[in-house]
Amino acid sequence: MSATLAPRVVVVSRRSELDELLAHHGTRAAAGYYLHQRGRDLAEVVARHEALQAALTIVGAAIPADWRRGRADRDDLPRFPFAPEDIVVAVGQDGLVANVAKYLDGQPVIGVDPEPGQNAGVLVRFRPEAVTRLLPTVVAGRAPVRERTMVRAVLDDGQELVGLNEVYAGHPGHQSARYLLSTADGRRERQSSSGLVVGTGTGATGWCASIARERAAAPPLPAPEEPALCWFVREAWPSPATGASLTAGRLGADETLEIVAERERLVVFADGLDSDHLTMAWGQRLTVGPASRRLRLVEPTTAATDRRKLRTSPSGRPGPG
Repeated sequence: MSATLAPRVVVVSRRSELDELLAHHGTRAAAGYYLHQRGRDLAEVVARHEALQAALTIVGAAIPADWRRGRADRDDLPRFPFAPEDIVVAVGQDGLVANVAKYLDGQPVIGVDPEPGQNAGVLVRFRPEAVTRLLPTVVAGRAPVRERTMVRAVLDDGQELVGLNEVYAGHPGHQSARYLLSTADGRRERQSSSGLVVGTGTGATGWCASIARERAAAPPLPAPEEPALCWFVREAWPSPATGASLTAGRLGADETLEIVAERERLVVFADGLDSDHLTMAWGQRLTVGPASRRLRLVEPTTAATDRRKLRTSPSGRPGPG
């Protein structure tokens, strides 16, 4: 941290379900009627909204008065000007940490769970009350931080994106995508499939895990800190012009996977955020591999216990929050 510049804490959250319902239906009465027609209770939605607001209030009060502060909604992340000295506090579901990770470059992240027991807690590791003691230790460099591997996808024109969980490349509607696949060991195959998923150890409990369970010879999935990725081709279609022999594998720290588009408008997006995507034209080349930057996630002090908990956490990708 700069000796002359006070630390800045950026609090990140997303609109609650109640906020989204009110934006669409206008009033609580209309939102309640809409939910009732679908067998749901407005009280549950209001309770979750109030839990999020209470957590945000506690986190806001934990920031020292002489520190700088920022506020970002999930939808604004692609345009938010994060600074190198920022401390990021993500208040919400596990997926919110994944959403913000792709826009950071070394800033420490504190994941706060506003509803303990409702989320898996893989990435949101703290209750709101813990932020008061955590902030000074993060600034002083004493907080335990684990660095998690991320995945990077780069087009041949220089456009790129980074994800914490996985990168998807394929047809925007998950229909048949045609491309030429080249693996790290030099094998090549022309394929038609519903897309490729390249995942990290953090994302390996979700989308990649569900694919791996259906594969008799799936590769071992990486651990969150391991500088390795796993990759899967979804529903490869064998035909006279396309093959289905290269459908899964692993990538080491210096290895990449490449695809060349053989139809117009394939898309590439990370962590389920398809609104923030790259578009591949016919003949464009995409290279996917481990990212050089990593997510720096603040962890509880009982690291050994937390590591065991992480490895045995319920299945479910920390996807979009």
